[in-house]
Amino acid sequence: MDWRLGEEFETPDGMIRWDVMGSGDPIVLVHGTPYSSFLWRDIAPALARTRTVFVFDHLGFGQSDRHEGQDLSLAAHARNFARLLDHWGRDRPSVVAHDIGGAVALRTLLLEKREYRDLTLFDAVSGGQWERGLFRLILEHREVFEQLPGYAHEALVTSHLRHATQVGLRPEVLEGFLTPWLGAEGQAAFYRQYSQIRQADTVAYEHLLGGIPLPVRIVWAREDRILPPRYAEWLRDRIPHAELHWIEDAGHLLQEDAPGRLLSLLSAGFPSA
Repeated sequence: MDWRLGEEFETPDGMIRWDVMGSGDPIVLVHGTPYSSFLWRDIAPALARTRTVFVFDHLGFGQSDRHEGQDLSLAAHARNFARLLDHWGRDRPSVVAHDIGGAVALRTLLLEKREYRDLTLFDAVSGGQWERGLFRLILEHREVFEQLPGYAHEALVTSHLRHATQVGLRPEVLEGFLTPWLGAEGQAAFYRQYSQIRQADTVAYEHLLGGIPLPVRIVWAREDRILPPRYAEWLRDRIPHAELHWIEDAGHLLQEDAPGRLLSLLSAGFPSA
């Protein structure tokens, strides 16, 4: 499936690739791991009917530069996101963030001091005890995972991607997510980025969550096995004014499992905005 980002932005650690479509009030879509902006291939064009939509690949992901020595921590991703926002020059965009994109968006707002119009977090890393499962194993044993034979690595990433969806991925969609992480370069990039994502980078802003001044929407899949519903409740308890919306019969990848329901929420305005 063809998904190409046509613009480039240079950072100290390499090139970030991004694109923009549509016209109207700006909205930025922030992906997580182990995904890329490919995740927004259906959502972004639909939003672009009424909004100016920005998409990008984090450094180390998708079409952006990937090489040894990159700082791929949540703190670094937030600094790069802040730089992108400055580069785009759009005043107070809406921000929509998924998975570790949630932590990136929150750090950028609370610690990098960039302003948003409103913030939507769905099935997102935000805080609490989220170093768990496969993620924790990679943190603790990176050197073992890096030595997996290619077929074993491919099977691991494939099963991880399938674990994130309740309804399943079409073969061409699975291929789109999987291909960047294959081969010697892709395998190294996969464990390089996972081994740098740390809970300490969300602890740093947790005490500030209750003071977020802008409208916040939390959206969560009831069947999320990556970040179960208790993480939505944790976040709601810390941002008391946030709206919380549940999506039934869907998993972590709402963009794949329930794109229509997700788009309906993203297209709706904030009552308090």
